[in-house]
Amino acid sequence: MTRTDRLPEIPVENLSEAQVAAADAFRAERGVPVFGPFVPLLRSPDLMLCASRMGLYLRYGSALPLRISEFVILIVARLWNQQVEWQIHHPIALKAGVAPETAQALAEGRRPDTMSDDEALAYAFSTELQHNRAVSEVTYAAVVARFGEQGVIDLTGINGYYALLAMTMNVARTALPEGGPPPLPPLVR
Repeated sequence: MTRTDRLPEIPVENLSEAQVAAADAFRAERGVPVFGPFVPLLRSPDLMLCASRMGLYLRYGSALPLRISEFVILIVARLWNQQVEWQIHHPIALKAGVAPETAQALAEGRRPDTMSDDEALAYAFSTELQHNRAVSEVTYAAVVARFGEQGVIDLTGINGYYALLAMTMNVARTALPEGGPPPLPPLVR
């Protein structure tokens, strides 16, 4: 069954002044036109720009190494069954150093047994936060010891931000771009 993209790209002639300004600012900041989750978010231009700026910080300015950030994005994409997020970030995560077998385990909904110590900490933190809506004292203390308090907040931010994008694209039924890795298999709940 094909699902229709509920909030596809808005034709240029139908953009409001605020949407045109936001799309221009997005292109100036990122060097690319509005894409992926930002297509539905453009319906709320200020929210889209705030989300974009937060994403730039969380990916490139946080206290966490890019490998850990991208690993966490894959965790969130898997937990939210978000195909577009997975397809965009899977190759980036591999390039940043996430092992292919680690990413494959995540795709299959399994706890990877090939994680580095840092990845295992990020996995414990992220899965506890996403499943339990809280993080245990043991996990919190370990993450603070490894990444500091800023790392805890940035790790929380990555989880929340990519959950926001996943929710947005799941509501919008954002279409999967051509090419890229195979779609995530469905998980049985």
